[in-house]
Amino acid sequence: MNLYIGHKISIISDKPQTTRNKISGMLTSDDYQVIFIDTPGIHKPTSKLGQYMVKTAQNAMNEVDCVVYMVEPRPRANADTRIINRLGNIGTPVFLVINKADTVPKQELLPVIADYQKMYNFSEVFLTSALKAEGTMELLDAIKNVLPEGPKYFPDDEITDQPERQIVSELIREKVLLFMREEVPHGVAVAIDQMTAREGQDLVDVYATIYADKDSHKGMLIGKDGAMLKRIGQTARVDIEHLLGSPVNLQLWVKVKKEWRNSDFYIRNFGFTDS
Repeated sequence: MNLYIGHKISIISDKPQTTRNKISGMLTSDDYQVIFIDTPGIHKPTSKLGQYMVKTAQNAMNEVDCVVYMVEPRPRANADTRIINRLGNIGTPVFLVINKADTVPKQELLPVIADYQKMYNFSEVFLTSALKAEGTMELLDAIKNVLPEGPKYFPDDEITDQPERQIVSELIREKVLLFMREEVPHGVAVAIDQMTAREGQDLVDVYATIYADKDSHKGMLIGKDGAMLKRIGQTARVDIEHLLGSPVNLQLWVKVKKEWRNSDFYIRNFGFTDS
């Protein structure tokens, strides 16, 4: 979706359950408008947040005209089987997209494709590399071909339904996912406390708090002499400046909210609301 839209509006990571909310991205040209919806991955939830994520993904699948099921070029795992079983309940075309296909010899992909096709009657199968933009235009053409004719839902210059503050918080969380290991990233949420442009200056002040769900994780996020928090802030600031188009003064704090992933109040407070 980021490739098609031309902007990073959905964060990326090699860790599971990176996407926590439903994120829409709009691609508009002279003769079409495609609304992409990036959803959380379907998994076996172990918290109220996980239950919310699975419900959000399932609801989204029932609202769209086409489903793009993206996997990596490896043998099917149990999680993939759970997702495929849920696909059987929808009536829209489903495309199987094997991303990072350039990282595996093609002969190794054939049994992977055959195994997936044995499980589900996919409308089409695509081999892509989002990083290299290979196979992505063919996928886009197939998506356009199955979408029904209809009105334009969003203005030409609108590319996402996410407020800037939400995208900024996700860009910060992305860096936590990038630099932190073990279970820390899954217990982290980011809240933007204040985001304002300085009057008369080309500078945006962003004050944000990283919330951990365990006391031990707070120290890991801060690091020795604040080194890890500084690293997270420095790399996040680059992406935030690209998003906002201006220099950014980013200030980060770390606090602990124990078991927030099982709190309806904090789940809503951190922006995970049914839409």
